[in-house]
Amino acid sequence: MSMHHFTTRDKVIVMLAVMSALLLVALDQTIVATALGAIVSEFDSFSSLGFVVTAYMLTTTMSVPIAGKLSDMYGRRIMLLVGVTVFTLGSLLAGLAPSMEWLIAWRALQGIGGGIITANAFTIIGDLFEPCERGKWQGMIGAVFGMSSVIGPLLGGWLTDGQHILGAVTDWRWTFWINVPVGIVALYMIATHLPTIRRDSAHRPDYLGAALISVALAAIVLAVDNTDIVFASLINDTVTVGAVKAALWVTAAIGSVLFIMVERRAKEPILPLRFFKNRTYTLMSTVILLFGAAFLGAILYLTQFNQQVFAATPSQSGLMLLPMVGGLMVASVATGQAVSRLGRYKAFIVTGFAVAAVGILSLITLQPDSPYWHEAVSMVAIGIGMGMAMPILNLAVQNEFEQKDLGAATSSIQLFRGLGSTVGTALMSGILTAGIVSAMGSPDDIPYIQSLKQSPESAKLLSDTITADTLLQVNARQQAIRDGADHAFSKLPAPARAAANEKLAAQQQEFSDKLIEAFTSALHQIFTLSAVLMVIGLGIVSFVQERTLRGGVKATAGE
Repeated sequence: MSMHHFTTRDKVIVMLAVMSALLLVALDQTIVATALGAIVSEFDSFSSLGFVVTAYMLTTTMSVPIAGKLSDMYGRRIMLLVGVTVFTLGSLLAGLAPSMEWLIAWRALQGIGGGIITANAFTIIGDLFEPCERGKWQGMIGAVFGMSSVIGPLLGGWLTDGQHILGAVTDWRWTFWINVPVGIVALYMIATHLPTIRRDSAHRPDYLGAALISVALAAIVLAVDNTDIVFASLINDTVTVGAVKAALWVTAAIGSVLFIMVERRAKEPILPLRFFKNRTYTLMSTVILLFGAAFLGAILYLTQFNQQVFAATPSQSGLMLLPMVGGLMVASVATGQAVSRLGRYKAFIVTGFAVAAVGILSLITLQPDSPYWHEAVSMVAIGIGMGMAMPILNLAVQNEFEQKDLGAATSSIQLFRGLGSTVGTALMSGILTAGIVSAMGSPDDIPYIQSLKQSPESAKLLSDTITADTLLQVNARQQAIRDGADHAFSKLPAPARAAANEKLAAQQQEFSDKLIEAFTSALHQIFTLSAVLMVIGLGIVSFVQERTLRGGVKATAGE
């Protein structure tokens, strides 16, 4: 059905609404991360902290492929309305949560809405615009993701610190409530300006396929994210974390095999296996999997580097990413415009991967005493490279399919990106942990840790099993520990107090220097791995047979 009667004004309004909703989803993880400390403090439930993150990630990952297929069957409009409604409602209820258990439940609900929005935000561009016009909008969406990595920590920290707004004082609950007004406005604009695509035939949802892919994806997420916390009640001397992870990977493998068997026979499969007969789709799926891991490695661990080496707060570390984000935003928008004008995309992806790989590899030259400008130069290169490639990957896949398949094809690409990020983060976290533990030795033998254990207040920072993450958290709270120790030493005679403070300061400095050295060395391995992933992706992209962006699309939007 023709879409020529659908005005440019309505298209822009719909895209603004969709990008607003997508910004909330992209912001969610970074904005909530800054509030986790306050949440734990209020509910006094540190052991459940991982669930707050994992619950959201789990339901988001599970809902993306299903939501994409359902949007092909029943239309993007209804799915976006459901997604924004669920996400907004989940945000409101999460802010009202009376306990950690309820917060986790509402975070899971939020994740379902987030997955539906993610699946359809990229696909709606295919409904509204011809392939040759989609580049500029994909570029703008890439810029939205770039903004979220900076805005999230800043806004989350600002709200959590307690601001006076209209007579009310903000706290961690506002990191959820801030989604509500934006969600309501986005819901109204989508409802009033986005038309429904008419469907001429009845549909038969693939319920079994949906169930099997949900089981497989859930097992993968649980195997790589907070496994020890989620399954704490099962883990003991007999059942180890390794055994639980092995069982989850076996479950994922069995679920995946059964899913493939079901999809071969399903009339309307969640992920049509015929997609993989398309050379571009198969190659791009692999590339996006690698891209997801490499991109997150660059951002996540640069943030940790800034916090550990420069003693930056979460808000400050977010600001320190501005060179990367600026490069990403400018490159995303400029590349999108260029692709729309030229009708070609492969050269931009190849160039973007090459520039990003060089930028990431240059991070291995960072040292604890490196000036910030050194990091900033590398970040600009990474941002430009990522910005050139990221938005165009979706475009290349969409160009291979007719509109009836856009939802399933586009959402599967988002799924692969998410899986790459999830598994990549777990792998890189393992590298970081191994590097720190190897360099630091047994935590119980470290003089500084021994001193902390003797103080009831400082001992609260140490878990029963001291991990690399525990050591990093202790190092990030040096000033708070010194202030607490000085207060505890206040009852000592002046000479003894000065000697105690001097001894603690010396132990703290020795510990910090050794930890930062180990941390930096481990990060070099992570950055090398990220660069290698980008180079492999570059090699795969070179085999893509580019097709000129089409000037039309079948089954376009109608009222």
